[in-house]
Amino acid sequence: MTIPSWRIIFFGTPSFAVPTLKGLLEGPDEVVAAVTQPDRKKGRGQKVSSSSVKEVVSQSKERGILLFQPEKIKDEIFQERLRDLHPDLFVVAAYGQILPGSLLEIPRNGAINVHASLLPKYRGAAPIAWAILKGEEVTGVTIMRMDEGMDTGDILLQREILMGDEETAETLREKLASLGVLLVLETVIKMKRGEIFPFPQDHSQATYAPSLKKEDGRIDWRREAREIDRQVRAFNPWPGAYALLDGQFLKIFKGKVREGKTGERPGGVLWVGTDFIEVGTEKGSFLLKEVQLEGKRRMSIRDFLAGHPIPVGTVFQ
Repeated sequence: MTIPSWRIIFFGTPSFAVPTLKGLLEGPDEVVAAVTQPDRKKGRGQKVSSSSVKEVVSQSKERGILLFQPEKIKDEIFQERLRDLHPDLFVVAAYGQILPGSLLEIPRNGAINVHASLLPKYRGAAPIAWAILKGEEVTGVTIMRMDEGMDTGDILLQREILMGDEETAETLREKLASLGVLLVLETVIKMKRGEIFPFPQDHSQATYAPSLKKEDGRIDWRREAREIDRQVRAFNPWPGAYALLDGQFLKIFKGKVREGKTGERPGGVLWVGTDFIEVGTEKGSFLLKEVQLEGKRRMSIRDFLAGHPIPVGTVFQ
């Protein structure tokens, strides 16, 4: 059986999408175009920043891949240009917008999406962080056929992985991105062979993973130490879990739960060691191990304490 080469248009924006794009570029199919979000101003200096996907396309100029950055994905001229490319398939990985029906009907074999959860769990923009926040022990990647809903399409392939006790959003994203590209390539091959058998999601079991906001990172020391630990890991590296110390933002990137010791006042410093600050919570205590004070670099507690002594009894807000 001769397996045909397909013309693929890729949709994606952040670093999570990059392994899938690179995998497709190295595969037997032709990536004729990539669609990504427009350049945006970021940071205090409002410097214009390009997406990770745009950077990959720019590095692959010899392939002649067309790049589209539409402000409005429903723009008729943009959609007509995609039609003119006669794509066989759309592959979508963390693009950042829901594709309308007028787009989904363009490719001959539809559109597939790489989603970083075991659907129908954690539909939405931030499935990786929410899996950590909720204390999941297992997560994974789902390849689904896209429809006009938010991650509601039929499941094509699905694989799970175990989550480590010290898993952060950054480490988990890397693992799931690597798994995602393998599943995409497997899905495309099986689609060509007629070996894919879609099955619908059980919508009654759906949970949601809305976008994270900076203010969501504020630590409430009245919660249990295990919950705070999950928050720190889920918000690492962005937007960062934080507390206030003498009116300044203190981002917390790494810590450790200590069972059995709880202070009288949540947020109060119970002990200061060489390489940790022990803070009381509602249940148990949390050891701060790596932090970043507002306007300073990220550093270990050992380095932080060298310039910022913290006495026992100090209260983090």
